[in-house]
Amino acid sequence: MKKFLLITIACNLLVCSGFSQAEKPEVFTEKNNSANVEELPYYQDASFSPYWLSEGEVDLTSFHSIPAFSFTDQSGNTISDKDLDNKIYVAGFFFSTCPGICPTVRSKLIRVQETFKGNDKVRIVQHSIRPSTDSIEVLQAYANKNKINNEQWYLLTGDKDEIYTIAKQAYFASEDLGNVQKNKDFLHTESLLLIDKNKHIRGIYNGLNAASVQYLIKDIQTLQNEKS
Repeated sequence: MKKFLLITIACNLLVCSGFSQAEKPEVFTEKNNSANVEELPYYQDASFSPYWLSEGEVDLTSFHSIPAFSFTDQSGNTISDKDLDNKIYVAGFFFSTCPGICPTVRSKLIRVQETFKGNDKVRIVQHSIRPSTDSIEVLQAYANKNKINNEQWYLLTGDKDEIYTIAKQAYFASEDLGNVQKNKDFLHTESLLLIDKNKHIRGIYNGLNAASVQYLIKDIQTLQNEKS
């Protein structure tokens, strides 16, 4: 079965809307994801081909970014895209009763939380794929049990159609690229995405792999040093 976003990308010459892969380091989604370079690529569509910014040749406002949204977190607060303005965040999907990959991904995200503890510019955002059962109360109990910091890590619930729409159209998730639930509810994915302060996708990582998450942490630090 194919895995959502787990792709290996070689740097072939590619020019599109002022972005180019030429003369840039090779990028491997699960290996280094450019963690050892001073800049990160951008991702435009479901192919997840990396695009490298040619300085002065592109208007990033026309490049793919995460659109407006509004959901509710485990504290009962409304969390919208505005709450993530000028912040770097890690995005993913889960559900509270998941017995399989979710606990492993969560343990890796705890490392991210600990690394950036007290950093107001870094967030973790997980959308519940089963909002009908993941109520505010359930998510708060889940957060308490797993030592999730409510101020730094948002567990989001809300309208199912809206969650699925942002998953597919903004984060490029789709049923045929994931481990689909038996009830065809939605995909079950270990993938994590890195979103920059302008809401552009800048990295894809395997949340089950400790080394991959360590590269995620390094790439967050790279984005922190990136100029606007």
